[in-house]
Amino acid sequence: MKHRKKIGLVSAAVLVGTLAGFTQPSHAVARLGQHAAKHASANTTPLTIVPGPNGDFQNDFNPFSPAMNYGTIGLIYQPLFYFDNISGKTYPLMGMSYSWTNANKMLIVHLRNAKWSNGTAFTSSDVVFTFDLLKKYPAADANGVWSQLSSVQARGPHEVVFQFKQANVPFASYVLEQFIVPQRVWAKLGDPTKVGAMQPMGTGPYILSSFNAQDYKFYSNLQYWGGPPVVRNLDFPAYSGNQSADLALATGQIAWAGIFIPSIQSIYASKNPHNKYWFPPSNVVMLYTNLQDPLLSQLPVRQAMSLAINRNQLYLQGEYGYEPPASPTGLVLPNNKAWVDHALPKQDLAFSYNPAKAIQILEKAGFKKNAQGIFSKNGKPLSFTLQVVSGWTDWDTDASLIANQLGKIGIKVNVQEEQFGAYFSNINSAKKNYQLAISWTNTGPSPYFLYQNMLNSKGSFNVEQLRNATVDHALQMFSQTSSLAVQHQAINTLEKYMAEQLPSIPLVFGATWNEYNDTNYTGWPTASNPYVNPAPFTPISVGIVLTHLKPVN
Repeated sequence: MKHRKKIGLVSAAVLVGTLAGFTQPSHAVARLGQHAAKHASANTTPLTIVPGPNGDFQNDFNPFSPAMNYGTIGLIYQPLFYFDNISGKTYPLMGMSYSWTNANKMLIVHLRNAKWSNGTAFTSSDVVFTFDLLKKYPAADANGVWSQLSSVQARGPHEVVFQFKQANVPFASYVLEQFIVPQRVWAKLGDPTKVGAMQPMGTGPYILSSFNAQDYKFYSNLQYWGGPPVVRNLDFPAYSGNQSADLALATGQIAWAGIFIPSIQSIYASKNPHNKYWFPPSNVVMLYTNLQDPLLSQLPVRQAMSLAINRNQLYLQGEYGYEPPASPTGLVLPNNKAWVDHALPKQDLAFSYNPAKAIQILEKAGFKKNAQGIFSKNGKPLSFTLQVVSGWTDWDTDASLIANQLGKIGIKVNVQEEQFGAYFSNINSAKKNYQLAISWTNTGPSPYFLYQNMLNSKGSFNVEQLRNATVDHALQMFSQTSSLAVQHQAINTLEKYMAEQLPSIPLVFGATWNEYNDTNYTGWPTASNPYVNPAPFTPISVGIVLTHLKPVN
């Protein structure tokens, strides 16, 4: 299975058109040349990074483009803050601090005293300009920040005031994670979604050094507010497939990657004691149930299905031992361990595999096996189609295992493998065209984001089509307060609902693919030091990892 991008956070609009007439100022070109000369003579080892095997590159470093090259956001362009979904930490980037006032409807951000890579000052004018750009060109507003904001104003050179239409505290992460672009450059370019190839200029720790379809390079930014990274040179070579990338990883040609590797211990880790990996959970893989289906809308059916699924088998066979069984609460663990409601009964905190109990639940609910051995009631058999993406081998295997497991208790499941476009349209279009489907969850720095996206009546990934007043009230209660105690109260309600009502059925935790070689650099995120999302394909966190690394010698 390919690594899945989080939908909603840090995305961008479609890139079309070309840039006409833009060149960097001559003094900036001179600085870049001096910088390149210094780094060319530096006695440091480049770090080779392959976030994923994606074939030839396009010259696209436009942060508003969904096809932007890796590193565009995080290495070149930075947001005000980063809210990490693995550690739960908040990293101040172009912002130093923020505070709420006016009943949580006004957000005040104090900015960092920093410079763009050409040496010019970063100010509140750049922040206001960026948000005004999103308002003027709605296609660029990928996270819909202007659906919640009423105004963005500068209060001096290093303070910005965001006025919200109504209190929505967690939505601030979408606002504060918006990358910022320099006004002096982008004011000349018009619609940012129609800007083509250009020399990018940001506030991030790196500067683009060279580009071709097979390879692009960065060197560290001498103007960076945190000081130039000690990893001075980065190399991003192109790989067309996993097989060649896996070989390059095992032999040390790639230092950092985010690639799915089956049997990683024998294929990669055993080849070199410096070959390391850490696959922390970043989301929950769900068996989504279409609650508009008259059979799946019945709780006993969902309860029986959950009890009949052997999640340990999914974990060890379908997921190669990388993705352990999920929590009934829907929490991503251990990431969200501080949010666990320990007052919940034992059965709400861990799944059990109990096919016999599953059969008892169905029989008690009035289901009887027909001549084919399938449970049915009122002439309607428990027979469903399960959709997955063709070629996502671990999920395809999971689907086959689930079909077999449910078949043993009298629930028939037909696995239907679809191309991604058709699959995603079936589960996420206005008219849901599916019964069962395996898919991801959209997460964030707290459990609110998974619940909001999946369970809210108007959630952006409410695949199951849940409509529940208790759930909506809890989510609203969370969104309107900055009190941690009140937020915990709301999350406790959602945990209990998720575990006991099973609006959809958690299967396993979704792993974050991350392999690294520590021969030349140390300081990588690990299970014992999980300071940030470790994947090189995760925007923003990639820059945080690189600025934490130190040379071995």
